[in-house]
Formats: sequence, structure tokens, C-alpha cells
Amino acid sequence: MTFIRTYIRIESMRWDAQALSPTRGPASETSDTQAPGPAPALDALLPLAGLVRSISTPEFSGVTFHEVTAKSVLNKVPSGSNMPFEWTVNPYRGCSHACVYCFARKSHTYLEFDAGRDFDSQVVVKINAAEVLRKELAKPSWARPQVALGTNTDPYQRAEGRYALMPGIIRALADSGTPFSILTKGTLLARDIPLLKHAATQVPVDLGISLAMTNEDLAALIEPGTPSPRARLKLIARLRDAGLGCGVMAMPILPWLTDSDEALDSLFAELTKAGATGVTAGALYLKPGTREWYMKWLAVQHPELVGKYRRLYGQGSYASKEYRAWLTGRISYFKAKYGFTGTSGFSHRNARPSTGTGAGPAVDVSAPLPGQQPLF
Repeated sequence: MTFIRTYIRIESMRWDAQALSPTRGPASETSDTQAPGPAPALDALLPLAGLVRSISTPEFSGVTFHEVTAKSVLNKVPSGSNMPFEWTVNPYRGCSHACVYCFARKSHTYLEFDAGRDFDSQVVVKINAAEVLRKELAKPSWARPQVALGTNTDPYQRAEGRYALMPGIIRALADSGTPFSILTKGTLLARDIPLLKHAATQVPVDLGISLAMTNEDLAALIEPGTPSPRARLKLIARLRDAGLGCGVMAMPILPWLTDSDEALDSLFAELTKAGATGVTAGALYLKPGTREWYMKWLAVQHPELVGKYRRLYGQGSYASKEYRAWLTGRISYFKAKYGFTGTSGFSHRNARPSTGTGAGPAVDVSAPLPGQQPLF
């Protein structure tokens, strides 16, 4: 009976393409005087028609990929948002990286999935993302503001090895004169280094790698679907050796797990060796949807910390002001120690031209990176 219910749920799920209008009715064409894309972005996540097929693969046991066609892939961030960008593109919904702490988990509930296991195992793939994006960027109304990728789920998660959506997306953005930024944990980004180098001659490009710990064992437990910290450090060095700038998003720093002086010193030392151009770091953010999943994980892996977390976070999403002030001080100390003071780190805020070869060690850019293989 459970199998039947699951099968019906998957096969009857109705996905709508991201409509160009903010209504739930049939999509209407925008005029040349209107900005393309839905407003606000949340309307683009509503579960309506558009599912092509749902598939799984032995190479990625337990994960189902829902292929959908989209009418729009440009998302307008709602006005009043504190996000440092106005437009986003997310070719995937859900993420097989399965980071326990991922702040985007609740967004999966807009698709009638749950924020826990479904977020990790039910991945929506916008198979026509590149073609649709190119059409949207060609509209006379498009003013070429920066577009951010990797804001909700990772564009270089393992599914990208099969679907290869990012090359077409990068080309569409660069050819239209649109600056863009990419944040990822995925070493599949290395495949697109030649394309990114060319794009950086056309538009400002900002690249960021998400890496907040060097403890390989902890990373395997809390972000089990990602390339290892060592593999991501090699990716940073490879990007720098190719002449591309690479900031690091060292978030989240986990209370009592990755916030010790030893852990922070190791992180900043390794980022320096890899040639990172800057570091943005901050404490774990436990918004609803993420909080429940993270605390469940914590109760299994570190039950001695559950009470401490409850006291530190109370009923809110942020750690106490005192803790955040303390952590800011420690981060500032290690940024100064390793020469990152005054660097911009990574925030999707301003795509900028990539210059210089950086201080990272020389890396053979033709060599494959470990830690992330194509899906199928």
C-alpha cells in the first residue's frame, strides 16, 4: 500500500512551468516594456502542470528526478527582500548534496514535497532552462542586471553531470551581456572552466565556492552528497590557476562543531593555500524547515549538544547576539592572520571581472577532480 501511494504521488504530481505572469492561470506574454519573469519569485514555485517524466537511476539510489519544462527561469526576488541580488536562475529544485543545514529546505514544501528527505531525494530538473533563459534575456525590456545562480539549490549538484544545463545558461547570460555570479559546492564546475574564462571576457563573472569546514569525517556526515572539503580546495586552486577569481562562502559555521580556534585556523589556512580571493563567514541559520531537520540530525550524531543549541537559538532562527558577536571577532582574527582583511569574500552582491592568477599553487587544469562523478 505504501508503494502504491508513493507511486501515485510521484506520477500524479502536477508541475507548472515558471509562468511569465504572477497569476496561476495560463502564462501570458509580457510586453516589451515589462521586465521578464514572475513577480514575486515564490509564484514560480507553485506546483502546476509541466511534468514530462519522473526517473531514477541505479547510480544514484534513492533519488527521483522530475523532468519539467519551464516557461520562465528568471526569478525576480520580491521587493523588500534583504537578498543582495534582484534576479536568480535555479535550474534545479531540491538538492542531492543533502546538506543537513541547508537554509533552502522549506522551499521544497511549495512543490508539495517535505523539507527533509524529499528535499534530498526528489529533484526537479528544468530540462529546457537554457533555451527559455536565452529567449527571456533577448527581450528589449531586459536591462542586464546581475543574475545569481546557486541561491537556492546547487546548480552543480551531481544531476548536472547528466543534464548539462549550466553550459547553455552561461552562454545565454554572457551572449546577452548579463553579469552573473555562481555559488557551488560542486566540483563539476571544473568542466566549465574554459567556458567561464570566455564569459569573463564578455561580462563580469563572480565565482564562489561554499566551504565551511576541513574536517572530512564531519563533512561526510552533515553534507553527505557533496565533494569532500579536499576536493573543493583543489577546485579553488584550479580556478585561480586558470586566472579566475574565486571567493569562498564559509557558511555555516556550526556552534561547538566547527567554531573552535583549531577548526577556524585550519579552514583559513587551507583557503589561503588554495588561493581564495576572499572569505565570507557566518553562523548557522536555522529557519523553519531547516531547524527541524538539523535538530533531528543533531540528536542522533551529537545528543550532548541538543540542549546547548536550544538555549543558543531559543525559538528563533539566529544564534544569540552574544554568540554572533563572539564568532565575528574570531572570524576577524583569522581573516587578519591569513591576509583576508579587506577582501570582499563572496555574497552574490556584485559580479566583477576576474583578474590575476592568484597565489594558489599551480594545478594541472586538464586533470580530473575527485569527489564528484557524473550521474548517468
